[in-house]
Amino acid sequence: MDSRILIPPLTEDTIRLLKAGDFVTVQGTIYTARDAAHKRMVETIATGKPLPFDPAGQLIYYTGPCPGFGDHPIGSCGPTTSGRMDGYTVDLLKLGLKGMIGKGERSAEVREAMRKYQAVYLAAVGGAGAYLSRRVVKAEIVAYPDLGPEAIMKLEVVDFPCIVAIDAQGGNLYTEFNKGDK
Repeated sequence: MDSRILIPPLTEDTIRLLKAGDFVTVQGTIYTARDAAHKRMVETIATGKPLPFDPAGQLIYYTGPCPGFGDHPIGSCGPTTSGRMDGYTVDLLKLGLKGMIGKGERSAEVREAMRKYQAVYLAAVGGAGAYLSRRVVKAEIVAYPDLGPEAIMKLEVVDFPCIVAIDAQGGNLYTEFNKGDK
């Protein structure tokens, strides 16, 4: 089984090559953000102020990692349900966000914005948070430390496994997989 390596920042050329069902591994920098952080980012965008990181070309991982221990920079960091971020996602896609990592289906509005702004949605395996944490080699809080595990973190990852769940052309692993279920 072949796997494509994704190294952010991602370009539209890279995004266009990805198809729903492709296995990928992410190498390099990704950012974490959940509901509360997304709400603050969208409020910041509305005021015209700069975000704590430039989302252009980046991947946001929907997770709230547990604290690190020993020589591990973070504890368990499994994906959270992505639909909770749908009300905020379009604003970030407009700023050049190229990918999101999470679990579960996305809204029609987000899927349409992904096509328009050429972005991809990657799924990580739910329930594998301890394994995924071993793919993180460095972690630092970059914004909103008062949010605890929902603070925005910058992670450095190696061989972080994902599957392309929704591609920039509208291919959708969730709907394709469920076609045979009647």
